[in-house]
Amino acid sequence: MHFILEGIKQGFALILNLDPAVCKIISLSLFVSTIAVLLAVIIGVPLGAILAVKKFPLKKIVIALVNTGMGLPPVVVGLLVTLFLARSGPFGFLQWLYTVQGMILAQVVIAVPIITGLTLAAVQNIDRKFYQQILALGAAEFQALWVLLKEIKLSVLAAIIAGFGSVISEVGAVMMVGGNIKGQTRVLTTAVVLETHMGNFAMAIALGVILLIMSFTVNLALTFIQQHKTT
Repeated sequence: MHFILEGIKQGFALILNLDPAVCKIISLSLFVSTIAVLLAVIIGVPLGAILAVKKFPLKKIVIALVNTGMGLPPVVVGLLVTLFLARSGPFGFLQWLYTVQGMILAQVVIAVPIITGLTLAAVQNIDRKFYQQILALGAAEFQALWVLLKEIKLSVLAAIIAGFGSVISEVGAVMMVGGNIKGQTRVLTTAVVLETHMGNFAMAIALGVILLIMSFTVNLALTFIQQHKTT
């Protein structure tokens, strides 16, 4: 029990003292996850809305694939991205393996199905006649979709929170794709794994505390925005 308390104390000490190594890990974690979620929102929100309102062959299969992607194990994502980015892979020419760009790509692959699926479910809860009425009034399809998205903006915000939560706490994919290289691709989750394997439980707990605080702070901010818009 003593080393647990020491780990918690050390975590707060690292934050208050602005330890350079820890600050670099925190900033990289936030950068990778924030960029990944922003890209996932750009892809997933419109895709979810389109899947909800459009009728096309094999639509149910596509939706089933999205739902499957929502529960896709991160290590599988890491394996797939690694294979694609490897030198002999189709995108090996990008040289993104063991880089920040590769880590962002892996997290985008994780977050897109989550944001797409939640957006899809929210749009499907809107009466389809509302969408058809907007089109009947002369709106273009993208304008009608924009109106629908404005109607479910709180659900979209919830999707963003869920997407961020899934990638900021993810370890398997970023470790496989990023390589956990000190000073380059080491983020909070991979650092916790490394310190635990080395037996540095106090440091692992400290980094875990920082991860929890960071995740809670970001989600608390988004939740305040969400709740403010409902009042």
